[in-house]
Order: sequence, then structure tokens, then C-alpha cells
Amino acid sequence: MAAPKSAIPSHLKNAPSGEKADFSGDRHHGKSQSHVTLSKGRNTKKPAFAEKAVDHNLKMPVILNAKLMAALHEQAFENTSTSVAASQMRNALNNLADTVKDPKDKERFETEMDNFFALFRRYLNDKAKGSEIEWSRIAPPKPEQVVDYNSLGNTDSVEFLNKLAVLKLNGGLGTSMGCVGPKSVIEVRDGMSFLDLSVRQIEFLNRTYDVNVPFVLMNSFNTDTDTANIIKKYEGHNIDIMTFNQSKYPRVLKDSLLPAPKSAESKISDWYPPGHGDVFESLYNSGILDKLLDRGIEIVFLSNADNLGAVVDLNILQHMVETKAEYIMELTDKTKADVKGGTIIDYEGQARLLEIAQVPKQYVNEFKSIKKFKYFNTNNVWMNLRAVKRVVENNELALEIIPNGKSIPADNKGEADVSIVQLETAVGAAIKHFHNAHGVNVPRRRFLPVKTCSDLMLVKSDLYTLKHGQLVMDPNRFGPAPLIKLGSDFKKVSSFQSRISSIPKILELDHLTITGPVNLGRGVVLKGTVIIVATEGSTIDIPPGSILENVVVQGSLRLLEH
Repeated sequence: MAAPKSAIPSHLKNAPSGEKADFSGDRHHGKSQSHVTLSKGRNTKKPAFAEKAVDHNLKMPVILNAKLMAALHEQAFENTSTSVAASQMRNALNNLADTVKDPKDKERFETEMDNFFALFRRYLNDKAKGSEIEWSRIAPPKPEQVVDYNSLGNTDSVEFLNKLAVLKLNGGLGTSMGCVGPKSVIEVRDGMSFLDLSVRQIEFLNRTYDVNVPFVLMNSFNTDTDTANIIKKYEGHNIDIMTFNQSKYPRVLKDSLLPAPKSAESKISDWYPPGHGDVFESLYNSGILDKLLDRGIEIVFLSNADNLGAVVDLNILQHMVETKAEYIMELTDKTKADVKGGTIIDYEGQARLLEIAQVPKQYVNEFKSIKKFKYFNTNNVWMNLRAVKRVVENNELALEIIPNGKSIPADNKGEADVSIVQLETAVGAAIKHFHNAHGVNVPRRRFLPVKTCSDLMLVKSDLYTLKHGQLVMDPNRFGPAPLIKLGSDFKKVSSFQSRISSIPKILELDHLTITGPVNLGRGVVLKGTVIIVATEGSTIDIPPGSILENVVVQGSLRLLEH
């Protein structure tokens, strides 16, 4: 077994002998102890060379194989190197904290840096011990770990709504779709944004059942200011909106493993929001968790702000209460379009989330298999708030770390971009920390994300109608939603709107692919499989009122106005 590669850059030096790193103050974060793991394989042959060591408890010599000695020395080096990197990071974080002058701000900043340091230290330890997941221990989920939605009781019982809050993950920007500001304010349908639709849904819930379900937004430092201004327009509405910010962590320089920012006021590109797995600590540290508990709220329904299918479901709510589950993950059947999505697995008798980033390369195709892993995670999660409080206060959270390599643009022309690492976690990974946690296999309608303009075309189409902020599929539609693939000419919302000013009718569409500069006229109808490919340097204009059914359109077609 090859010794694990060093996680630490070779240029790092030991801290001065008189200098001790401050590892105190690890408040409200996952435990992260150093581990030393040795190869499980034992060499039973008589070693060619061995050293004698004495086990002082047994008072007898122990023969250590030369390879084992080498592994021990390597592990000792790893431990030392890990400690050095941790020590230098801790000192750098302390220096960052010293740049915060206001005492209250400093206390809050130190808590965040303590949580970040715990994450960083776990990352170092994981790398040092080569903690690759053991594929042989992974199995599809057991029947009791995934409950079929259709087996749940069909209820209009609203007694549990008074214990519910709805939480939307609102930390993302609309940059991937060419928009400025929070993604949740992109106009989706009938002049309304993701945020508008969510507010409408909860207003309808509160009005219909005479309840007051709070609407909670987890913002990031990227979206907080804009969101605060946007939600002012809901002040006269029948809805109680609460907001809090997820953590603001320093990006880590890949070469030195030190923080990119040099002060707490460093430029925004030196920081990052650490993924939605941060929701537990941020909910706790913000004080919102206790505020909700004080109001009698016991359950939170969490989902991505851009998932238009994630609406409150009374059946799942009642199932959660009746089964005393502390955590429920909504899953849906995997299709070929979802093969990269995280899936629920059984890992030594425990339900776990497995993301593609955790899968060893040789098993990626097996991970993508629809036969072996039938479900994928929608990121609709139901959580018991008292259980969340318990796992945070007891330092039980140790979510799998997803290292995300990126680069910071250079300050000056001619300089190279700076390579950095972001340490992120996912909310779904927490399933292993809660009692009676399991999945519910829900209908596809509960997963309707808008990640691209292809998704935007779908939700704007005649396939759906809007009822109280909820998108409802036309009952005349046979089968699932069509697969739509728009090329790079449609990446930005502005380009999409200029090329498709009127959404075509797609009730009978199965598959649409558009590549190159293509413009759709008004009143176009698409049926079956339609492929439109504009060859390089040419444009295709689909005339108004065209009906395209099971066709491939290639080449160039320009409509000249007379």
C-alpha cells in the first residue's frame, strides 16, 4: 500500500520551539481529532530487516517490519506537517481577528474563524490519512432507509403547521446565468421572481389554514444587502420573513495553505460562503434557531431558492412527526439527466449521502448507474430544530469536506492568477448525524430547479400554469417534462430573451436541442424530438407560427423583413 502523499507544501517550516499554536476556542463545530492510521495489510513473512521495539506494558520485544517502520516514520512526518500547517493557519487567523476593532464584531468574527479552523484542521487530517471512501462498504439503501411517498398517509391535518418554518438557501448569485445580484430575484414567470413565488406560496398557506409559518432566508455576504432591500416590498404582506447570513470564510492559498485575506476588510474575492452544510452552525450562531424554538417552531423545511417544486407538503410533515424522524431527505428517481447528482447509500447500516466528488475514479460509472443507485438528492430537507441544536452544541457535526479549487484574478496585468482552495460542505451529508434519518422518494414535480436558461424555458412554457405561487404541470401532458438543451448562445438570460422573445408551445415536446445563433419567432410549436443546429458563421430564424415535429434543422435560414 503506497504511503499517502503529504498534504503539506514542502516549504513549510516547523513553528519556533517556544511558540505554541492556539487551538482553543473551537466552538460549535465538528470534532476534528488527529488520526494515525496504518496499513491494514500485515506481512507474515520473516522480514529481511527489522528493528526491535519494546512494548513497555508487555515487557517483551516486538518485531517491526521495515516497511511498517517506514510507514510509521511517514505517518509521524505527516502528523508533524499537519500540526505545522494547522499552527501557521491558527496564527494567521488570530492576526486576522486582531484587525477587527469593534468588540462585538470581533467576537462574531472569532467564532467564524474558530469554525473555519476546525474545518481546515479536519481537511488536513483527512488528506494526511488518505481518507478515500471504501467502495466495498457502499451498498444501495435498505428498504427502511427510503420510504415511498405514495405510502404516506394522505392528510389535510394542519395541526403541525404551527410547528413549521420554511427555509430557503439564498446565498447564490445569478452570475452563471449572466445576471447581477441574488439569483432568487431573476424573473421566472409572469413578472415574478423565485422570491416572489416563494412568498406567494407561504402567504397562501398562512391564509388558507390560518397559521403563521415563518419564511427564513439564509443569505451570504454576496446576497445579504440586495435581499434586505428587496424584501421591504413584502412588508404589507401576510408573511413573517427572517434572515440570517451563512459564514464568511477565508479562501486558502493552494501553495502556502494560508488564508488569502490579509485583514478582515480584505477584498471580497478573498472570501467565500462555505456551502449549504454551513446552515447548522449559522442558524445556531445567528440566534435564529433559538428565536424559532421560542416561538414553538420545531421543524424546518429547507430547500434551494431556485427549486420551484419545493413547496410545503402536509403528508411529509405529518410523516416526520409521526415517525419521530429528526431528518428527512427528499429523493426522486434518477434519470440519465441526473447521474451526477448526490445519492443516498447504505454505509455499514447507516443512511449516508454520497456525492460524485467523493467517488474514486474507477467507480464513477458504477455511481452513475441508474440500476444500482436509483435515487438522487433533491436537497429538499426536513429537520428537527432541537436535534439541530443538539448536534451543534455537542460538536457532533463532521460533514464530508468538498475541496473546491478555484483561482482569484490577479490584481495587476501580467501577473498570474492566484490558485486557491475553498473547503465546502453539503447539508445532505448531515443525514448520518440524526436519529431515525431517512429518505422519502417523492414525485418528480417536487424537483424543478432553474440552473440554466434551458430550465428557464421549461418553467416559462405552456407546460405549466401558476397557482398561488406554485407551478402545476398541465394534466394533458403525458410523461415527464421534456429534455431541453440550449447551447452557449443562450447561456445569459439577456441572450435567451433576445433570441426567444416568445416561449414556444411545448406540451407535446420530448427533446429539444438548439446549437448556435438561432432565433425563434412568435407562436412556434415544438413536438416530439426537435434539433436545430446553426452552422458556424450562420444564423437560423424559425418563422413565426412554425410547427416543428420530429425534425432536424441545419445550416442557415435568415428571414428578411420587407
